Amino acid sequence: MGVFDVMFGRKRLKGAAQDRLFALATAQVTLEVELALKPGGAAAVCFKPLSGGNFDRADAEMQELLAAVAQSAGTTLTRKTDELGYEWIVLEDPELEDLVTAAHTISDELQSRGFGDRLLAAMFRFVDAKGRRVYLIYGFKTGTFWPFVPVGDERKRDNAEELALKTRLEKELPIEADLTKWLALYDAPV
Repeated sequence: MGVFDVMFGRKRLKGAAQDRLFALATAQVTLEVELALKPGGAAAVCFKPLSGGNFDRADAEMQELLAAVAQSAGTTLTRKTDELGYEWIVLEDPELEDLVTAAHTISDELQSRGFGDRLLAAMFRFVDAKGRRVYLIYGFKTGTFWPFVPVGDERKRDNAEELALKTRLEKELPIEADLTKWLALYDAPV
């Protein structure tokens, strides 16, 4: 933050910390063997789009890059906009490593185009031994993960299971220590 930012009460948004995302691919054995969490074949990257020509141009270039990445990895990509105006790039692939790589490519492309401060989260779907959806969410601003276990169709979550996952994953993944930052993304298209 510069002197003028302090004087005028402005603060700069923190850029994305996307490289720690790869820790998820290296933790796959622990997730599957020790925690019985199987990859659910889907993930998504969420960002807040900018209006204007620069973003439209970068968006068109990103779409071309994503199409190339999808074709080489066999990952299916779709885009959705939620009710709050956030963009979701939804990835489908049976391989967790391909999902992590595609999510990193998307975040890297946005970062290189100067939109890294618009990146919010990457969300990875897993299925536990009981057949429940379990998500690991990666916050780009903090470079940390947190578990999210929704319960049924209601806006409830299994806090006990989330805390148990936190304890068991702390040695494998950079886990967000501040529980107030563990956002629940109920309406995510993943």
